[in-house]
Amino acid sequence: MPRCSSCSQDNPAGARYCNLCGAPLDHEADESRDERKIVTVLFADLVGFTARAEHLDPEDVREILDTYYARLRSEIERCGGVVEKFIGDAVVAVFGAPTAHGDDPERAVRAALAVRRPARR
Repeated sequence: MPRCSSCSQDNPAGARYCNLCGAPLDHEADESRDERKIVTVLFADLVGFTARAEHLDPEDVREILDTYYARLRSEIERCGGVVEKFIGDAVVAVFGAPTAHGDDPERAVRAALAVRRPARR
């Protein structure tokens, strides 16, 4: 589905002009944006945190999570990863996108080992 570079409207396959703004569609530019990459995904969460959090004030939970998020983000980025999202007490990080390295799986393992250290304190 070609996307208009002027207004970002998705257009039907085979369209030569944008159905919204009328700009000519550049099919070659649209195809060149697609890229398949092999990535390594790291998922980590705090075991037992939900049960523990049920007995804490929301402000205390937020303070613990903010500190935890900062430490995780720091370690993941130090190892060359990108934090995609935090979900409750979990983090999802990607190694190999947007920039791929030859050792992305190793970088993810190093980050996983590093994030365990702060969680044990």
